[in-house]
Amino acid sequence: MIPSTVSAEECGVTDRTILVTGGAGFVGGHLVRALYPDNEVRVLDDFSTGRRENLPDGVTVFEGDVREDDLLERAAAGVDVVYHLAALVSVEESVQDPVGTQSINADATLSVLEAARNADARLVFASSAAVYGEPESIPITESHPTEPTSPYGLSKLTADRYARLYTRLYDIPTVTLRYFNIYGPGQQGGDYSGVIDVFLEQALSGAPITVHGEGTQTRDFVHVADVVEANLRAATTDAVGRAFNVGTGTETSVLELAEVIRDAADSESKVVFEPARPGDISESRADISRSRKELDFEPEVSLEAGLRQIVAVRRG
Repeated sequence: MIPSTVSAEECGVTDRTILVTGGAGFVGGHLVRALYPDNEVRVLDDFSTGRRENLPDGVTVFEGDVREDDLLERAAAGVDVVYHLAALVSVEESVQDPVGTQSINADATLSVLEAARNADARLVFASSAAVYGEPESIPITESHPTEPTSPYGLSKLTADRYARLYTRLYDIPTVTLRYFNIYGPGQQGGDYSGVIDVFLEQALSGAPITVHGEGTQTRDFVHVADVVEANLRAATTDAVGRAFNVGTGTETSVLELAEVIRDAADSESKVVFEPARPGDISESRADISRSRKELDFEPEVSLEAGLRQIVAVRRG
């Protein structure tokens, strides 16, 4: 694990009782380590994708599905902050199972919001840039039209809106963080970074690096340490009932990414081109002006440095 770019203490997050749903997952594990031991930390996770080794000794674990109401109520009882990260994060799986995706990502979030309301707790919700769909303009601001192109994106948008509605209706402080393409050490595949994992495996094994289309499509890759910082700052901001982009404000083309990964891995892998994938978003870059102003969020880990960290970890 790589520590956050700022500490919980620096962000004023100390001596609190905090629940992290999905806390044994990739982002959740980094967040839990940043919060503990300055806070009493509870984790609710069914370990379907999360790993126990992501959790430090001393955290209280509630094992089970976030949709189990009794378990959720026990886990959330008396907490000050709930970080809700538990979700199905695969776009492909969401297309195959839209009903299950709605249940895990939207219905469960409503239950978590109710648990936070019963505990009189703040809720920080992990949303996604997938709520925007195909961008109409770049960079993407939080006021950009929301037209999801998958059940995953739609389920996140539903939960995103519920979170902000709870602030208006019930005065529950909620903060919604719309993640762009997260990457970092400890990641085990999945849709957060997608292409980074594939390229790293290819480069480290010496296999050809396969680029779909001409490689001109762009993404905003943000290191998990910076994502943790955004989460820490969300626990204390006065700007509640709002959504915030969590990215870098920088776009990197897939072809540029392949070259950076090849350099980071000191690999001689050749870059080869394959047919473009249908429906692939052509361009993505976050506008993080609101996050800078209202969360005091400033990403610090460059793509080159972040990728070199991952290569070093994977090589041991």
